[in-house]
Amino acid sequence: MMEIRGGIRTRHRHAGCVAPSLLPDNLQSMHTREEGDLVVTTIEGTSLRSVIASVDDYLMNLAVADEMCALEGSQVRPGTNGRDMDQGTRESPGE
Repeated sequence: MMEIRGGIRTRHRHAGCVAPSLLPDNLQSMHTREEGDLVVTTIEGTSLRSVIASVDDYLMNLAVADEMCALEGSQVRPGTNGRDMDQGTRESPGE
């Protein structure tokens, strides 16, 4: 039986928000933790196809968690001139 193990390390401005946001979607073969500004995840499995599918799902969840944490942390603070604002945020039509 083949044993497959890999790791994904990604840097985030809000790693302390991103890492715990991923935990509910992790499978039993996945372990995620925060290390400073990094989110570190290990994935293990016995089927290459299954590991690839897990990595694909994880990367989508990671992108969503990173975006949501960035939005939550994007409130304008005094002296920043709005530089922390998410540029993708738009008002709804008619507002």
